[in-house]
Amino acid sequence: MGFNLRDLYTVAQFIKSRCGDGLKAAEVKKDKNYVFFEVEILDSKKLQLCFLDKVEPNATIGEIKCLLHKNYPKWYPARQALTLHPNGKSLKDDEVLENLPVGTSATMFFHDLGPQLGWTMVFLAECIGPLFVYLLFFFRLPNIYLTQHDYTTSPHSVVKLACMCHSLHYIKRLAETIFVHRFSHGTMPLETIMKNCLYYWGFAAWLAYYINHPLYTTPSYGNLQINSALALFVLCEAGNFSVHLTLNNLSCTGSRPKCIPYPTRNPLTWPFFFVSCPNYTYEVGAWLGFSVMTQCVPVAIFTFFGFIQMTVWAREKHHIYTREFTNYPELRTAIIPLFL
Repeated sequence: MGFNLRDLYTVAQFIKSRCGDGLKAAEVKKDKNYVFFEVEILDSKKLQLCFLDKVEPNATIGEIKCLLHKNYPKWYPARQALTLHPNGKSLKDDEVLENLPVGTSATMFFHDLGPQLGWTMVFLAECIGPLFVYLLFFFRLPNIYLTQHDYTTSPHSVVKLACMCHSLHYIKRLAETIFVHRFSHGTMPLETIMKNCLYYWGFAAWLAYYINHPLYTTPSYGNLQINSALALFVLCEAGNFSVHLTLNNLSCTGSRPKCIPYPTRNPLTWPFFFVSCPNYTYEVGAWLGFSVMTQCVPVAIFTFFGFIQMTVWAREKHHIYTREFTNYPELRTAIIPLFL
């Protein structure tokens, strides 16, 4: 007795189903040998906060923070810092559990970073303050200088010019914060934001006090010094804005760039040929021009401290570029062409 096509199809389906059951059985057997991690999270006093069982080996620190957040809702992930040692360095959210120097039973230490604010609010708080603080001194509100100088302005044109430049700088930063910059979901502790605001607002008050003082002395070389420094300031502000627009067009994954930033047809972006962070180069140049234009020591001190901080940021960014891209241009330095 022969088989017709329908019988052959039935036999094929039977064999396929049996093979499928065998594959499923093999997968179940494989799952039994699958290695999970156990993560114990301790607080600063080394008391157990929670014990996470059967954690996937490819779980990230960010995912572990989310699991901890389920047990302690008040500690949202951005507020958490996890370390492998009580006083160790905080683990990054994208680090994978199986790549850490731990066994299948890992112990982590939790640190509460306190209330957090998003980066947009951070930049707004840092920029709005100096803008208004400076104007208080420019219009000489009462209790700043002597009574006879209340609600007056300096007769020197450079003082008015300095107010315009200072205001322009922070108005530009506010506009970039709202319309240009793309921020990650990262946050900053409220305590750190208060320290940053104290730094920016305090320096704005200090330099504004001397620039708008009734006894302020104009620059030694007159209009030549003022106009040259003003040209440098305007050029660097325009360059800083152009670089920010270029960086805004790059695609990124969090803080990690997906491609190398290159100069565009805009000549103000050409410093990309020589430095990784020309926005910081332009920022330092703008404040250097403002220092020369006003010939004010507090402005020079603020520029110096700003240069140190921006150099740290630029070198970190430069390190990320060289680590992420094997074909990164060797000629580039972090912030100062061919030097630093």
